[in-house]
Amino acid sequence: MSNRMVERAADNIRALTVAMVEKASSGHPGGAMGGADFMSILFSEYLRFDPDNPHWEFRDRFFLDPGHMSPMLYSTLYLTGHFEKEDLESFRQWGSNTPGHPELDVAHGIENSSGPLGMGHAMALGSAVAERFLRARFGEWMGHTVYTYVSDGAIQEEISQGVGRIAGHLGMSNLVMFFDSNDIQLSHTTDKTYSEDTQAKYESWGWDVFVIDGHDYSAIRGALDSAQKSTKPVLIIGKTVMGKKAVDAAGNSFEKQVSSHGQPLSKAGADINKTLQNLGADPADPFAIFPEVQTYFESVLENKRRSVKDFSLRQKEWEEANPVLAQRLTRYLAGEKIEIDFSTISVSPNSATRNTSGEILAHLAGTINNMIVSSADLSNSDKTSGFLDNCGGEFTRDDFSGAFLQAGVSELTMAAIMNGLALHGGMIPVCATFFVFSDYMKPAIRLAALMGLPVRYIFTHDSFRVGEDGPTHQPVEQEAQIRLLEKMKNLEEERSITVFRPADSAETLAAWSYAYYNDAHPTILILTRQNVADLPKQKERLTEGFQLSHGAYTVYPEKTTSLDVVLLANGSEVYLLVEVARALEEKGVGVRVVSAPCEGLWDEQSTSYRDSVLPFGVPVFALTAGLKTVFDGMVGPLGMTMGRDGFGRSAPFSVLDEKFGYTCDQVVPHVEAYLQEYRELCNKIGQ
Repeated sequence: MSNRMVERAADNIRALTVAMVEKASSGHPGGAMGGADFMSILFSEYLRFDPDNPHWEFRDRFFLDPGHMSPMLYSTLYLTGHFEKEDLESFRQWGSNTPGHPELDVAHGIENSSGPLGMGHAMALGSAVAERFLRARFGEWMGHTVYTYVSDGAIQEEISQGVGRIAGHLGMSNLVMFFDSNDIQLSHTTDKTYSEDTQAKYESWGWDVFVIDGHDYSAIRGALDSAQKSTKPVLIIGKTVMGKKAVDAAGNSFEKQVSSHGQPLSKAGADINKTLQNLGADPADPFAIFPEVQTYFESVLENKRRSVKDFSLRQKEWEEANPVLAQRLTRYLAGEKIEIDFSTISVSPNSATRNTSGEILAHLAGTINNMIVSSADLSNSDKTSGFLDNCGGEFTRDDFSGAFLQAGVSELTMAAIMNGLALHGGMIPVCATFFVFSDYMKPAIRLAALMGLPVRYIFTHDSFRVGEDGPTHQPVEQEAQIRLLEKMKNLEEERSITVFRPADSAETLAAWSYAYYNDAHPTILILTRQNVADLPKQKERLTEGFQLSHGAYTVYPEKTTSLDVVLLANGSEVYLLVEVARALEEKGVGVRVVSAPCEGLWDEQSTSYRDSVLPFGVPVFALTAGLKTVFDGMVGPLGMTMGRDGFGRSAPFSVLDEKFGYTCDQVVPHVEAYLQEYRELCNKIGQ
């Protein structure tokens, strides 16, 4: 294509960007104007996609990292037919398809929600890992490329180190990253922030790096051509100009202005009408596609259709030659699951729930062929080693036939990579670390919840009972934090995440069953380090197909003739309450023990079911190893929760149980005192 037409398309992107931000009186035009040349070439000449099917599984992916540059992406996708004029005119408005930062919307060409800088290119790496995984199993014919666009902010965010290291180590030659290097960030120029040699840094990680003029079309094409031939991940450092082609009232250049970064150009001091005219746009109709650009992209899309048709012919030939593999690939990409009866999986009795999870993972590794598991250098401790030992091994630079990603000590990057796997499709992503380190992962977990991605998180070492490792490794407030997210709805107005803290092996099996089949949103399993006793009727609960679909249920006793108090807990505290219940029964107290591994599911149950488990008018005493707020939504205004209000200590867990008051002999007096206070309060109310 002629450079003149590419430039007209780029100027159209710039004009649309200016118009969107001006009409909304909100947004970031400067960087988007600088990146328009690269976007024009990438989408018209390199990016493979089906204009008639945005969900086409074998499309190249484009992940935008700096979400504030959304006008650039929306404008480009307007030219490719993904958006209508009205969409751009309603930028940043209620109910619009063009929100301030892109939100996952494949139908409109948006591959990922973006906003927190650094996340976008980490998710791009995850998508590239998914492509390599599938290509290793089904052949080179299906290969596609993942392109990602980053700014100075992404390069500065700490997550970029994890992405750079892992992508370079694995030789991710299907990952191409464009760094929009304009030397300006939101509040100042970049020389006030860093002076590192970005090229040398990425080369040391094993990337191929090309430094180009980001407005030179021949240089852009040359770098993209080289990227297609590289055996390494590729970074293209494009030196661009903030606010490219903006002018002031006198018609003088308004480029390279820090003020054009985060506000409409008119507020920054540029002249909108003259800028639009300088770009070849009509100020009276700034949302129009230039006629010659319209014609140009019609031909571009026809070329895309021919490319897709040629690809489909190769795909059909492969499918005819490999019918069994073709059927398997179709099943993967459709998200179909192999039916698994988790109650039949053999697990050890009275074991730590992390061990039970490890035994389940070992079974799944030999049964499911599209599950990818990752651990942050803890596989032997979070028990994902059960999967590693049976899945064919870990990914290496030249071999993606295994199914385990060694993320190293990089929890946030690992979690974001899992999001990318889920976004690509065809994978069942699982990742694991210690529960206390979920703090590192919260931004990625939040994005997974926001997008409704079915990532499975395994968090082991669930409480102060981590013991000798001390308070830095002992989670106390983490469960309360995660369950706050469980109370939120995602953008589809559905529960954003499901959290289980199982009490024993039977509950762990049931929680894993839910996690495996749940494709609506993320699932979190919070598991013990120490052994826990199995709850009563263990065998019956397994053979009868016990499920946790109600979130909470009665575990003891089998029948209750009179009921004075309900004891409530989850995780390893449940069996302790069974012991407490038996001690109270000997004193003539009518007791019920309720296990509540998942408050999110509990909140969705009918009033009649909840009343059958926690009867109205019966006092509720809850016990948790975390913050008391964990059970605020279940105990009611007259209930009581016994929990922690401080960090842990370094000592064997049995000593900590005694020191912190988590023994049967210590809990019983608390329940009795609570019941006495409850009766006295009821008497006062009655008077």
